[in-house]
Amino acid sequence: MKVFKFGGASVKDASAVQNVAHVLGLYSGDSLAIVVSAMGKTTNALEEVVADYVQGAPGLSAKIDAIEKYHRDIIKELGQLSAEGIERVEGFFAALRQRLAQPHSDNYDYDYDQIVCFGELISTAIVSAYLSGRGVENVWADARNLIRTDNTYREAHIKWEKTEQLLAKAWQSAVEHATQGRVVMITQGFIGHTDERNATTLGREGSDFTAAILAYCLGGESVTIWKDVPGMLNADPKYFSDAVILRHISYREAIELAYFGATVIHPKTIKPLQNKGISLYVKSFVNPNEKGTEIAGSTFSDSLMPSYIFKVNQVFISFSPRDFSFIAEENLGELFHYFADLHIKIHLMQNSALNFSICTDFDEEKLNRLILLCKEKYEVHYNVPCELVTIRHYDQETISRLLIGKKVIVEQKSRRTARMVLMEA
Repeated sequence: MKVFKFGGASVKDASAVQNVAHVLGLYSGDSLAIVVSAMGKTTNALEEVVADYVQGAPGLSAKIDAIEKYHRDIIKELGQLSAEGIERVEGFFAALRQRLAQPHSDNYDYDYDQIVCFGELISTAIVSAYLSGRGVENVWADARNLIRTDNTYREAHIKWEKTEQLLAKAWQSAVEHATQGRVVMITQGFIGHTDERNATTLGREGSDFTAAILAYCLGGESVTIWKDVPGMLNADPKYFSDAVILRHISYREAIELAYFGATVIHPKTIKPLQNKGISLYVKSFVNPNEKGTEIAGSTFSDSLMPSYIFKVNQVFISFSPRDFSFIAEENLGELFHYFADLHIKIHLMQNSALNFSICTDFDEEKLNRLILLCKEKYEVHYNVPCELVTIRHYDQETISRLLIGKKVIVEQKSRRTARMVLMEA
């Protein structure tokens, strides 16, 4: 059994959904567990809906109408959908409107998860219905019945033992009902559920992680992430016209690149695959017969060429105790508690006797809340906008090339990795 993951770009319109069917046709002899994201920019649109819903802003109904029209236009163009699938889509739109008619809770993250999950639910219902209409037997499975998590909304943690039980039961049921000699199960990325049956999400771009969870729990032979790029590149083509494909990298290298900000793979994806020796492929849904990138155990190719990772729209924040005491463990513990409460992800940190500094994504609201929490005990200074540049397997030539026209705020180097927070000079 193979696990496939199709992201939002791969199902953004009718022709993209038709292309998914084409890709699946190349694997007609394989049983497949298929993870699908929300279509196009639907998650972004639903995030706006959540904000308006909680704030009581006008125009909420119009935004839902726009989301619904977008999906209905895709359905109309596809044309060939099963009646059962159409009914499922209708049910989700009705449930979404019903949810928004209720008062919001006092927990924004909880409300977020209950609403944003509809993007994946509707998307998978359409894909499943289209495949059924083309005679491809498949089972639509609700991740809110499969992926068990804790109650950390928007960043839920997997309860692995229970998830394994639920997935095994669902897969076995699909096997028993299959009549075409193979199993095709379609489910949502990004979504889980609590013991109380509330929806959770696994963190933005968490569909890759869902694919890894399925492979781990069901004993998949491989995971393939289908992207609009030919594989995992050593740099973003927006910055480097000569970016090349990394044909083979190790689990360790992939984890490092994902941690440092490479956007092709979600950072949590690799660990469950490495634990069971399951290969991960990154391939192009535009040219599905191309080789792409393989991520596996061998480290042989890791250092053959440098890799560049850029994170833009960053803020560099420094904290200094107002009483001029040293930055000690109790200070760090206090600050990290604030970061956790505000869901601030640290991309780089550095400390001296009187200063502790971090680089993180710039979010004005979170920054203001952080300053408010810290103002009594700490002076807080920050630089914005910054960019964080990471170079794996660097040399001085690559560093010098990137520093032209830039001001270095902080620079860190290890044997394999150079990291720099930069501003325009």
